[in-house]
Amino acid sequence: MRIPLVLICSIGLALVASGAQEKKKEEKPAPKKPAQATQAAKPKGGAPKAGARRQQTNASQNTQEAQRGVKAGKGKGKRASQTNTPVGQPVGGGTQKKREKKGVQPSPANQDAASRQAAGKAKQGQANVARGKSKPVKPQHFNLSKQPNTAKAPPVKFHQGKRIEGSQNWQGQKYAVFRNYKSEWHDQNWWRSHHNRIVFVFGAPYFWNAGYWFPAWGYYPNAYYAWDGPIYAYNNLPPDQVIANVQAALQQQGYYHGGVDGLIGPLTRAAVADYQRDHGLYITSAIDQPTLQSLGMA
Repeated sequence: MRIPLVLICSIGLALVASGAQEKKKEEKPAPKKPAQATQAAKPKGGAPKAGARRQQTNASQNTQEAQRGVKAGKGKGKRASQTNTPVGQPVGGGTQKKREKKGVQPSPANQDAASRQAAGKAKQGQANVARGKSKPVKPQHFNLSKQPNTAKAPPVKFHQGKRIEGSQNWQGQKYAVFRNYKSEWHDQNWWRSHHNRIVFVFGAPYFWNAGYWFPAWGYYPNAYYAWDGPIYAYNNLPPDQVIANVQAALQQQGYYHGGVDGLIGPLTRAAVADYQRDHGLYITSAIDQPTLQSLGMA
């Protein structure tokens, strides 16, 4: 009887143990899913406060803006580098032309040319003002030497029919006497029969005609002339006194640096030419009416 009872108990215990194991398997919880990055980032103790949420939002916006700036910079890097290029350094043909149109400072060579042009205009303007305000200059009488200084004013040679070089370009009635002048050789009788007013300067004869003095070539075959052309008859003075007054006027204005000798030699002609050039007159290098009017002498 004991053996069957033991077997029955053993079988019962085995069944009980098997049921308990199956119940434990059923009650075992399912494995938890991995937490998301956003859940892991949440601080312990519940939902984040309002200040923390604003900081996170600002940080996110800054990050997005930085990313957009990097992308935009890749396409605009070249354009930005050209914009930041210092003025005066050429970036390219088109950019340089745009700078010139906008008035960017020109190159040193162009600056020099512009400066010279502006200085020339200013000088011309000052000369015109001075010419318009020239006060009348009273004629003076100078004690001149009776013998010319031929080293300073060499004699000119006679050439039959010679005309004044460049005079064909001098327009206006006041320059007609220079356009029409030509050298002529005649003896004393001819000159006396054609001109009743003849003066002698440094031993050389000059005849008067239409407000000018002219050399009377041939009156004295060996006569000395420093200039072959008309001399304006300023205030009814003889040629040497006219020349001396012009020399004194040019000397006062800094154009003539020689002595007042009444000779229209190379130094005097150069001074006259410089004055005429600065005052917008024809460069005749001669004593003409427009030049004396500009000096306030006529």
